[in-house]
Amino acid sequence: MAKKSFFERLTGAVKLDDNDEDTQHFETKKIGTKSSAKNAATLSNKNAIGEDSWADEEKDAELTVDVFQTADTIVIKTMIAGVHPEDLDISIARDIVTIAGHREEDRAAHDEDYFIRELYWGSFSRTITLPEEIEVEEAEAIESHGLLIIKLPKIDKHRQTKLKVKAL
Repeated sequence: MAKKSFFERLTGAVKLDDNDEDTQHFETKKIGTKSSAKNAATLSNKNAIGEDSWADEEKDAELTVDVFQTADTIVIKTMIAGVHPEDLDISIARDIVTIAGHREEDRAAHDEDYFIRELYWGSFSRTITLPEEIEVEEAEAIESHGLLIIKLPKIDKHRQTKLKVKAL
């Protein structure tokens, strides 16, 4: 067996060579069984010709977020640079927050004129399950220089009130 390249050692990739028994053994071992390997090959062929391809579905991009808590607040931070406030929709329930929006591309160049194209344009969304219930009415959202900060006050479960009984 030939010495593996740096890339092969780093990623665990192998050269696919029909005459290399070690490679065939690795593929079967990696996938599990020969029938699994056959199913994976069939799935790969279906995707190559456009059948059952999940990539064909247009989905919203998933927004990246930071979520942390203080003693009395849950804070969500996310970058929304280039999104107009009217193109942003924030839905809040007691234990779930959904942030959705759309970033419009300002076409300054033709596709063939790009050297690198990494920015995301289009719809995005993110649903976050909160670790605690929050006071929905007291939530606030602030945008500053493309950073969206959502502050969600926690429900004070230790708060007590006195209830007076009324006579009828």
